[in-house]
Amino acid sequence: MKRDNWIAFIPFYLLTMILFIGIARGGSRAVTALAQTRAVSRENCIIIDPGHGGEDGGATSCTGVLESQINLEISLRLNDLMNLLGYDTIMIRTTDTAIYTKGETLAAKKASDLQERVRIVNETENGLLISIHQNTFSDSRYGGAQVFYAGTAGSAQLAAQLQALLSETVNPGSVRQSKSADSIYLMQNIQRTGILVECGFLSNPEEEARLRDAEYQKKLCCVIAAAASQFLSNA
Repeated sequence: MKRDNWIAFIPFYLLTMILFIGIARGGSRAVTALAQTRAVSRENCIIIDPGHGGEDGGATSCTGVLESQINLEISLRLNDLMNLLGYDTIMIRTTDTAIYTKGETLAAKKASDLQERVRIVNETENGLLISIHQNTFSDSRYGGAQVFYAGTAGSAQLAAQLQALLSETVNPGSVRQSKSADSIYLMQNIQRTGILVECGFLSNPEEEARLRDAEYQKKLCCVIAAAASQFLSNA
């Protein structure tokens, strides 16, 4: 898609975001009446995966906040926004829990959890996966969102479109590029179009503060929803 088309596409989603996404309350779901209204019906089902959860908190931010909590807050906002845009959605988790079905050790539970996520994605007809994560690195200077993609049809295209839009709106000047998720179990094993969004670096103090901020989370969700909806409209 041409850059000018992306820029023209943003105002509607910004307005939608302002009208409807509520302030997060301690990570709990905040849904307005507008989120319950479905003006249109879409063919695709959006599978939203808040990474980690339960015993697996993921990375820990520079202020001690677990990645799993931030993933969930962003995912709940994205879920409500995609519903408002007319899409059926499936949330992999809606609370701070894992979804494993077996396992005695933490490693076994993590393996079962990932297998369950893959199963849900693959059993969803016309499904499109958006997995939400946060990044971290030993050097706190690094920041910016990055999108990884599965090897399935359409995944690389969606990731490239979202990466470009993130760089234009959320992380101006970022030179990050979308990448193949070669070593990520979930992305290697799904059979649907899928992307994994590393929304930012929890090791960067300034970015970590933004990632915990309700308004910044709204902006991220708006951009992700814009890219997904435009991709599906052109599919």
